[in-house]
Amino acid sequence: MTPLRTALLQGPGGVPGSTADSLEALDRAARRAAAEGARLLVASEMYLTGYALGERVAELAEPADGPGAEAVARIAAGHGLAIAYGYPEREGRGVYNSVQLVGPDGARLANYRKTHLYGGFETARFTPGDTPVVQADLDGVRVGMLVCYDVEFPENVRAHALAGTELLLVPTALMRPYEIVAETLVPARAFENQLYIAYANRCGTEGADGEGEGGAFAFAGLSCLAAPDGTVRARAGAGEDLVTADVDPARLRASRADNPYLRDRRPELYASLA
Repeated sequence: MTPLRTALLQGPGGVPGSTADSLEALDRAARRAAAEGARLLVASEMYLTGYALGERVAELAEPADGPGAEAVARIAAGHGLAIAYGYPEREGRGVYNSVQLVGPDGARLANYRKTHLYGGFETARFTPGDTPVVQADLDGVRVGMLVCYDVEFPENVRAHALAGTELLLVPTALMRPYEIVAETLVPARAFENQLYIAYANRCGTEGADGEGEGGAFAFAGLSCLAAPDGTVRARAGAGEDLVTADVDPARLRASRADNPYLRDRRPELYASLA
Protein backbone atom coordinates (compact mmCIF):
# COMPACT_ATOMS: atom_id res chain seq x y z
CA MET A 1 0.00 0.00 0.00
CA THR A 2 1.28 3.45 -0.92
CA PRO A 3 2.30 5.62 2.07
CA LEU A 4 -0.01 8.50 2.92
CA ARG A 5 2.08 11.64 2.70
CA THR A 6 0.88 13.98 5.44
CA ALA A 7 1.58 17.70 5.89
CA LEU A 8 1.24 19.60 9.16
CA LEU A 9 0.47 23.32 9.00
CA GLN A 10 1.86 25.29 11.93
CA GLY A 11 0.63 28.85 11.80
CA PRO A 12 0.63 31.88 14.08
CA GLY A 13 -2.19 32.86 16.37
CA GLY A 14 -2.90 35.94 14.29
CA VAL A 15 -5.97 38.12 14.80
CA PRO A 16 -8.88 36.23 16.38
CA GLY A 17 -11.95 36.10 14.19
CA SER A 18 -10.13 36.56 10.89
CA THR A 19 -11.65 33.61 9.08
CA ALA A 20 -10.88 35.02 5.63
CA ASP A 21 -7.18 35.33 6.47
CA SER A 22 -7.17 31.77 7.83
CA LEU A 23 -8.71 30.44 4.63
CA GLU A 24 -6.22 32.32 2.45
CA ALA A 25 -3.34 30.85 4.47
CA LEU A 26 -4.90 27.40 4.23
CA ASP A 27 -5.17 27.70 0.46
CA ARG A 28 -1.49 28.63 0.20
CA ALA A 29 -0.48 25.78 2.47
CA ALA A 30 -2.63 23.29 0.54
CA ARG A 31 -1.01 24.35 -2.72
CA ARG A 32 2.46 23.87 -1.28
CA ALA A 33 1.57 20.57 0.41
CA ALA A 34 0.07 19.18 -2.79
CA ALA A 35 3.19 20.19 -4.71
CA GLU A 36 5.21 18.15 -2.20
CA GLY A 37 3.02 15.11 -2.83
CA ALA A 38 0.86 15.31 0.28
CA ARG A 39 -2.57 13.72 0.28
CA LEU A 40 -3.52 15.10 3.69
CA LEU A 41 -3.05 18.51 5.31
CA VAL A 42 -3.64 18.88 9.05
CA ALA A 43 -4.21 22.35 10.54
CA SER A 44 -4.39 23.39 14.19
CA GLU A 45 -7.11 23.55 16.84
CA MET A 46 -9.63 26.34 16.17
CA TYR A 47 -7.74 27.05 12.95
CA LEU A 48 -10.65 28.61 11.12
CA THR A 49 -11.28 31.46 13.55
CA GLY A 50 -8.27 31.66 15.87
CA TYR A 51 -8.19 30.34 19.41
CA ALA A 52 -8.36 33.42 21.66
CA LEU A 53 -11.89 34.48 20.76
CA GLY A 54 -13.14 35.35 24.22
CA GLU A 55 -16.88 35.96 24.19
CA ARG A 56 -16.94 35.84 20.36
CA VAL A 57 -16.82 32.03 20.34
CA ALA A 58 -20.60 31.70 20.12
CA GLU A 59 -20.83 34.48 17.53
CA LEU A 60 -18.30 32.86 15.19
CA ALA A 61 -19.39 29.25 15.66
CA GLU A 62 -21.06 27.65 12.66
CA PRO A 63 -22.60 24.30 11.72
CA ALA A 64 -20.43 21.47 10.44
CA ASP A 65 -21.78 22.18 6.95
CA GLY A 66 -21.55 25.96 7.26
CA PRO A 67 -19.74 28.49 5.05
CA GLY A 68 -16.34 27.71 6.57
CA ALA A 69 -16.75 24.04 5.74
CA GLU A 70 -17.82 24.90 2.20
CA ALA A 71 -14.72 27.07 1.75
CA VAL A 72 -12.40 24.36 3.07
CA ALA A 73 -14.10 21.85 0.77
CA ARG A 74 -13.35 24.05 -2.24
CA ILE A 75 -9.69 24.33 -1.19
CA ALA A 76 -9.40 20.57 -0.69
CA ALA A 77 -10.98 19.74 -4.04
CA GLY A 78 -9.01 22.46 -5.81
CA HIS A 79 -5.68 20.99 -4.69
CA GLY A 80 -6.71 17.34 -4.56
CA LEU A 81 -5.85 16.61 -0.94
CA ALA A 82 -7.76 15.96 2.27
CA ILE A 83 -7.80 18.65 4.97
CA ALA A 84 -8.39 18.36 8.72
CA TYR A 85 -9.01 21.66 10.51
CA GLY A 86 -10.24 22.91 13.86
CA TYR A 87 -13.19 25.27 14.24
CA PRO A 88 -15.96 26.27 16.69
CA GLU A 89 -19.03 24.23 15.80
CA ARG A 90 -22.60 25.18 16.58
CA GLU A 91 -25.46 22.71 16.80
CA GLY A 92 -28.65 24.01 18.34
CA ARG A 93 -27.70 25.80 21.56
CA GLY A 94 -24.43 23.90 21.93
CA VAL A 95 -21.00 25.19 20.87
CA TYR A 96 -18.22 22.63 20.46
CA ASN A 97 -14.47 22.74 19.94
CA SER A 98 -14.41 20.55 16.84
CA VAL A 99 -12.19 19.17 14.09
CA GLN A 100 -13.51 18.23 10.67
CA LEU A 101 -11.93 16.05 8.01
CA VAL A 102 -12.71 16.91 4.39
CA GLY A 103 -11.73 14.51 1.60
CA PRO A 104 -9.66 15.33 -1.50
CA ASP A 105 -12.91 15.61 -3.47
CA GLY A 106 -14.35 18.12 -1.00
CA ALA A 107 -16.70 15.64 0.71
CA ARG A 108 -17.02 15.87 4.49
CA LEU A 109 -15.65 12.60 5.89
CA ALA A 110 -15.81 12.98 9.68
CA ASN A 111 -16.41 15.49 12.46
CA TYR A 112 -15.18 15.16 16.06
CA ARG A 113 -16.00 17.26 19.12
CA LYS A 114 -13.35 17.72 21.81
CA THR A 115 -14.27 15.57 24.80
CA HIS A 116 -11.82 16.92 27.40
CA LEU A 117 -11.98 20.71 27.71
CA TYR A 118 -8.94 22.54 29.07
CA GLY A 119 -9.05 25.33 31.63
CA GLY A 120 -11.60 28.02 32.40
CA PHE A 121 -11.44 29.56 28.91
CA GLU A 122 -12.78 26.39 27.28
CA THR A 123 -15.09 25.07 29.98
CA ALA A 124 -16.91 28.42 30.12
CA ARG A 125 -17.53 28.56 26.37
CA PHE A 126 -17.78 25.03 24.98
CA THR A 127 -19.90 21.95 25.49
CA PRO A 128 -17.77 18.78 25.73
CA GLY A 129 -18.31 16.15 23.08
CA ASP A 130 -19.46 12.68 24.09
CA THR A 131 -18.21 10.46 21.26
CA PRO A 132 -14.69 9.20 22.06
CA VAL A 133 -13.77 7.57 18.75
CA VAL A 134 -14.52 9.12 15.36
CA GLN A 135 -12.88 7.59 12.29
CA ALA A 136 -12.77 7.74 8.50
CA ASP A 137 -10.87 5.91 5.76
CA LEU A 138 -8.46 7.89 3.60
CA ASP A 139 -6.43 6.21 0.85
CA GLY A 140 -6.75 2.89 2.68
CA VAL A 141 -5.61 4.30 6.04
CA ARG A 142 -7.96 4.29 9.03
CA VAL A 143 -7.84 7.87 10.35
CA GLY A 144 -9.07 8.95 13.78
CA MET A 145 -9.31 12.37 15.41
CA LEU A 146 -8.78 13.99 18.81
CA VAL A 147 -8.22 17.63 19.81
CA CYS A 148 -5.28 18.92 21.90
CA TYR A 149 -5.88 18.07 25.59
CA ASP A 150 -7.65 14.83 24.56
CA VAL A 151 -4.34 13.19 23.60
CA GLU A 152 -2.96 13.75 27.09
CA PHE A 153 -5.41 11.15 28.44
CA PRO A 154 -4.03 7.67 27.71
CA GLU A 155 -7.51 6.17 27.65
CA ASN A 156 -8.45 8.26 24.61
CA VAL A 157 -5.55 7.09 22.47
CA ARG A 158 -5.87 3.46 23.61
CA ALA A 159 -9.54 3.52 22.60
CA HIS A 160 -8.45 4.55 19.12
CA ALA A 161 -5.80 1.84 18.96
CA LEU A 162 -8.34 -0.82 19.94
CA ALA A 163 -10.79 0.53 17.35
CA GLY A 164 -8.20 0.14 14.59
CA THR A 165 -7.04 3.73 14.12
CA GLU A 166 -3.77 3.80 12.19
CA LEU A 167 -3.26 7.56 11.94
CA LEU A 168 -4.51 9.80 14.74
CA LEU A 169 -4.97 13.47 13.83
CA VAL A 170 -4.60 15.89 16.75
CA PRO A 171 -5.10 19.58 15.93
CA THR A 172 -3.85 21.42 19.01
CA ALA A 173 -3.23 24.77 20.65
CA LEU A 174 -0.50 23.67 23.06
CA MET A 175 0.82 26.55 25.13
CA ARG A 176 4.12 27.24 26.82
CA PRO A 177 5.55 25.96 29.16
CA TYR A 178 4.04 22.55 28.28
CA GLU A 179 6.45 21.66 25.48
CA ILE A 180 6.88 18.25 27.14
CA VAL A 181 3.58 17.21 25.59
CA ALA A 182 4.85 17.68 22.03
CA GLU A 183 8.41 16.55 22.72
CA THR A 184 7.83 13.50 24.95
CA LEU A 185 4.20 12.56 25.47
CA VAL A 186 3.05 12.45 21.84
CA PRO A 187 5.87 10.14 20.65
CA ALA A 188 5.24 7.94 23.71
CA ARG A 189 1.53 7.73 22.88
CA ALA A 190 2.37 6.67 19.33
CA PHE A 191 4.72 3.96 20.61
CA GLU A 192 2.55 2.54 23.39
CA ASN A 193 -0.50 2.39 21.10
CA GLN A 194 1.26 1.41 17.87
CA LEU A 195 -0.11 4.09 15.58
CA TYR A 196 0.95 7.31 13.88
CA ILE A 197 0.04 10.65 15.46
CA ALA A 198 -0.12 13.89 13.48
CA TYR A 199 0.07 16.67 16.06
CA ALA A 200 -0.50 20.10 14.46
CA ASN A 201 0.00 23.08 16.78
CA ARG A 202 -0.34 26.85 16.64
CA CYS A 203 2.61 29.20 17.14
CA GLY A 204 3.14 32.78 18.24
CA THR A 205 1.07 34.75 20.72
CA GLU A 206 -2.64 35.40 20.53
CA GLY A 207 -5.19 37.33 22.54
CA ALA A 208 -4.93 39.18 25.80
CA ASP A 209 -7.27 37.22 28.06
CA GLY A 210 -5.45 33.92 28.52
CA GLU A 211 -7.52 31.85 30.97
CA GLY A 212 -9.23 35.08 32.01
CA GLU A 213 -6.17 36.26 33.89
CA GLY A 214 -5.14 39.17 31.67
CA GLY A 215 -2.32 37.34 29.88
CA ALA A 216 -1.95 36.23 26.26
CA PHE A 217 -1.84 32.68 24.94
CA ALA A 218 1.75 31.84 23.95
CA PHE A 219 1.71 28.76 21.74
CA ALA A 220 4.62 26.31 21.74
CA GLY A 221 4.80 25.20 18.11
CA LEU A 222 6.71 21.89 17.82
CA SER A 223 4.16 20.20 15.55
CA CYS A 224 5.19 16.65 14.75
CA LEU A 225 4.38 13.39 13.04
CA ALA A 226 5.21 10.60 15.50
CA ALA A 227 5.58 7.01 14.29
CA PRO A 228 4.62 3.73 16.02
CA ASP A 229 8.28 3.01 16.79
CA GLY A 230 8.40 6.17 18.90
CA THR A 231 10.48 8.17 16.45
CA VAL A 232 9.47 11.57 15.07
CA ARG A 233 9.31 11.61 11.27
CA ALA A 234 8.84 15.36 10.99
CA ARG A 235 9.16 18.17 13.51
CA ALA A 236 8.47 21.89 13.26
CA GLY A 237 10.27 24.52 15.28
CA ALA A 238 8.74 27.37 17.24
CA GLY A 239 7.64 29.51 14.28
CA GLU A 240 5.54 29.23 11.13
CA ASP A 241 6.20 26.01 9.27
CA LEU A 242 4.82 23.31 7.01
CA VAL A 243 6.37 19.90 7.59
CA THR A 244 5.69 16.74 5.60
CA ALA A 245 6.33 13.05 6.18
CA ASP A 246 4.89 9.68 5.19
CA VAL A 247 2.47 7.49 7.10
CA ASP A 248 3.58 4.04 5.94
CA PRO A 249 1.04 1.21 6.45
CA ALA A 250 3.74 -1.41 5.82
CA ARG A 251 5.95 0.06 8.55
CA LEU A 252 2.94 0.15 10.86
CA ARG A 253 2.14 -3.53 10.26
CA ALA A 254 5.75 -4.49 10.91
CA SER A 255 5.86 -2.42 14.10
CA ARG A 256 2.64 -3.96 15.40
CA ALA A 257 3.97 -7.45 14.67
CA ASP A 258 7.12 -6.73 16.69
CA ASN A 259 5.51 -4.84 19.57
CA PRO A 260 3.24 -6.88 21.89
CA TYR A 261 1.56 -4.08 23.88
CA LEU A 262 -1.90 -4.50 22.37
CA ARG A 263 -1.68 -8.31 22.31
CA ASP A 264 -0.46 -8.58 25.91
CA ARG A 265 -3.17 -6.45 27.48
CA ARG A 266 -5.22 -7.99 30.32
CA PRO A 267 -8.46 -5.99 30.27
CA GLU A 268 -9.95 -7.97 33.16
CA LEU A 269 -7.43 -6.24 35.46
CA TYR A 270 -8.37 -2.72 34.38
CA ALA A 271 -12.02 -2.54 35.40
CA SER A 272 -11.24 -0.09 38.19
CA LEU A 273 -10.08 2.49 35.61
CA ALA A 274 -13.68 3.07 34.60
